[in-house]
Amino acid sequence: MKVAALQMVSGVALQANLAQARHLLEQAAQAGAELAVLPEYFCAMGLADADKLALRETMGDGVVQRFLAQAARELGLWVVGGTLPLVCDSEERVHNTTLVFSPAGDCVARYDKIHLFRFDNGTECFDEARVIQAGRESVRFALPARDGNVWRVGLSVCYDLRFPELYRQHARAGADLLLVPSAFTYTTGRAHWEVLLRARAVENLAYVLAPAQGGTHENGRRTWGHSMLVDPWGSVLAQQPEGAGVVLGTLDAAHLRQVRRQLPALEHCVL
Repeated sequence: MKVAALQMVSGVALQANLAQARHLLEQAAQAGAELAVLPEYFCAMGLADADKLALRETMGDGVVQRFLAQAARELGLWVVGGTLPLVCDSEERVHNTTLVFSPAGDCVARYDKIHLFRFDNGTECFDEARVIQAGRESVRFALPARDGNVWRVGLSVCYDLRFPELYRQHARAGADLLLVPSAFTYTTGRAHWEVLLRARAVENLAYVLAPAQGGTHENGRRTWGHSMLVDPWGSVLAQQPEGAGVVLGTLDAAHLRQVRRQLPALEHCVL
């Protein structure tokens, strides 16, 4: 199954970001992808954290959700909408949510980001908990490919990548593919992004598809980019360092089975 990680450099204007996302989704569909995954914050990288509050939507309705459903339906794609802000039970916060749409345009899965990023090196300071309410549940969904194979997909977002227990939970539930839409900072990404992605793939003998924000944004923030596809052996199959683009690769079910047969590490877990 061909898949696509869509890299963006999202700005502050919602409609401009959606237009760029649509262009990338069309490119992915034209290249034969069955699954296309947008990065975290694809719909907006605001000037301030609180800008997310103005864009929040109610589950089941909203500009961004209608955009994702329409794109999936018109392009015949499985579309994973990176993250968008959804209403939570606090007026001062939102959920940072991944939504999955089938080629019929139906929303088939929702994941609220569990682990909230906090970083302060004296120069850069981030604290997502100021405006984001953490999720509590891990989420997976089944994706029937055109060739008849059914891929079991585990959802995660950005900072979740540093918590291997989430991915082991996915693996124990049978996940073959792990998605990691992200907006890693340039500082943390340069140091840790690739090694973490490859580790999650190797540990769980699964494919990892990680679309990212990659460039310098209107708000002055610089993100690391390097969207990539990693195979179950930890090999990077495709990536793009910076700028908007489509990272294409193929998931090979036979290769996945071979790697798991040769190194049955998941059968040896005792804790």
